[in-house]
Amino acid sequence: MRKGSAGVLSLLLAAGLAIGCVGDKPDHRVVGPSPVTHGGDIPIIDAHSQVPHRYEELDELIQLMDRGRVARVILSSRGPVKPKQLLSFASRYPGRIIPAVRTKSRLYRENDERFYAFLRKQVDMRQFGAMAEVLMYHAQKGLHRVRAPKVIVYPDDERVLAALKYARKKKWPFIAHIEFRRAGDLRDVFMTKFEALLAKNPEHPFVLIHMGQLDFSDVRRLIEAYENLYFITSHSTSIQASPIAVVKKSDDPRTNMFDGDHLSATWKHLMIEHPERFILGFDNVWPEHWGRYYLEQIELWRGAMKELPAEVAHALAHGNAERLWHLPPLS
Repeated sequence: MRKGSAGVLSLLLAAGLAIGCVGDKPDHRVVGPSPVTHGGDIPIIDAHSQVPHRYEELDELIQLMDRGRVARVILSSRGPVKPKQLLSFASRYPGRIIPAVRTKSRLYRENDERFYAFLRKQVDMRQFGAMAEVLMYHAQKGLHRVRAPKVIVYPDDERVLAALKYARKKKWPFIAHIEFRRAGDLRDVFMTKFEALLAKNPEHPFVLIHMGQLDFSDVRRLIEAYENLYFITSHSTSIQASPIAVVKKSDDPRTNMFDGDHLSATWKHLMIEHPERFILGFDNVWPEHWGRYYLEQIELWRGAMKELPAEVAHALAHGNAERLWHLPPLS
């Protein structure tokens, strides 16, 4: 967040600390001014993002959603922000913040037995409406200063299967984070094991975040092979967050679905051919993501959706997320 907002954030933090306990059940009602009507713009659901570093930054998140005309976000906690704090925040914006069970933790990375209790405790809280991404292959982010460590957890690992068990129980899509391009020599191992997981659970929806860092031919092959696989479009443009972007520092080989400011012809054709398989999401993580970068990404995708048939654009922007996460329709 920008330094100039520190005073405002302090006041917002004080207000946040006064929040009472949340209810027992998730509340997906949209309150306040409807985020659906924005001069005819298509309603947007951000299907996966993460809180900024500090709890007091969360109110700025809502302000950015308003500026970007984002109706809802499926949000997970990270860093020092605890799951209960996320639930407290979500209770203030019912219908706009869909809280996701946290999976990222040192307990997960180290396969500590306490991870399973940590996961189960959250799943038992009925306020959650989703599960956050599960890291399988995650390259280190930051070359000179580690901002996120390297994670290697195979799709048949007991930690992954534990999270999948709860996702199945709750009928939540299972979001897999596998950076296939960065996996190098392990790419084929991850692909084989991931496809085995898809085949073993054909009735349950799986989602690859960041398009799996896959190219067009791989995505098309997987879509045609597995009816239960979907793709979140996060970080799949050439836009970088800032000169000190994590992507730039880590030389992250992201999938780029755009030719300049326009959706590339191949990706456009695949979306039209399989409109039910693509989900709009941004996966903001760092403070520099929650700023101009967010708004630039939103506007780029809004422009791309104008180039798609209306039914395809609506499926991408909100319809597929509504169907998969059992959310009431925005329009």
